[in-house]
Amino acid sequence: MKLQEIYKLGIELGIKNDLRPKSEVEKKLKRIKEKYQKLSADEKKVFDTERLTNPYMDSTIHFDSGKNIKKVMAGVDIDAGELLIAKELGVDAVIAHHPIGKGLSYLDDVMHLQADVLSQYGVPINVAESLMKVRISEVSRSVNPANHFKSPMAAENLKMSLVNVHTPADNMVATFLKNLMEKNKPEYVDEILKILKEVPEYKEADKQGLGPTLFAGDKNNRAGKIAITEITGGTEGSEKIYEKMSNAGVGTIIAMHQSEKHREAAEKAHINVVIAGHISSDSIGMNLFLDELEKKGIKIIPCSGLIRYSRIKKK
Repeated sequence: MKLQEIYKLGIELGIKNDLRPKSEVEKKLKRIKEKYQKLSADEKKVFDTERLTNPYMDSTIHFDSGKNIKKVMAGVDIDAGELLIAKELGVDAVIAHHPIGKGLSYLDDVMHLQADVLSQYGVPINVAESLMKVRISEVSRSVNPANHFKSPMAAENLKMSLVNVHTPADNMVATFLKNLMEKNKPEYVDEILKILKEVPEYKEADKQGLGPTLFAGDKNNRAGKIAITEITGGTEGSEKIYEKMSNAGVGTIIAMHQSEKHREAAEKAHINVVIAGHISSDSIGMNLFLDELEKKGIKIIPCSGLIRYSRIKKK
């Protein structure tokens, strides 16, 4: 495979596993295209045309050596250290999960996804969008001073192909968890924890002392409506959303991670919060994507915290 094919596969799988209908994703891309067409010639010169086809701009190619790819190293966070290891191991490309380079500068861009997902759980879209806009602005400012292109420049110097797959992988784990809950229909919070701990990546994280845990509420509480609202969409949303979610009938949230400020707000709103785990959840999303590459004959070498587990049935 070529790196461009891996990138395109990631975007396709992201759209396929998006918690929103495909038509909604396509509608948003159409709106961006319409806005682009109305730009002046000077404005079009600085417009990133990748936005016309990629709804997840926190995921992109950072350097393409042009090599045919047979072996990749994949991890959660990639910097110069991992790239040097990859060079030493003779891999053809490195796949990062978390945004770097241009992907990091666009992290806030994918957070609009959260408002759409919240509306599916009963939060009025005008309320969700209003609260998310404030949080999106905060995230935009927080990533602004970062040294965005440190790792991409290292990849270019080493002539090592580098791509990152963030929201598409997060969409995959979000859909995985949604299906898991719908299949098992847990009635109590402790049942959610038991179900999660049977997932290989979470089981391994549990051995490391980082397994699924309860952040807010009580394990003996009834779960009520379970929302998968803090798994995908860039990063944490607004802490002011929990009251609105409670009013919409949400009883329990499954999240990757949560700040103390968010936990306190959820508890005040009487919402149970189950933290599945950050790196373990990222690992599930990446594994689901990497399995598709493995099916195409690509060898996977895990690094940087990735808990590699293949779901490909061995013959």
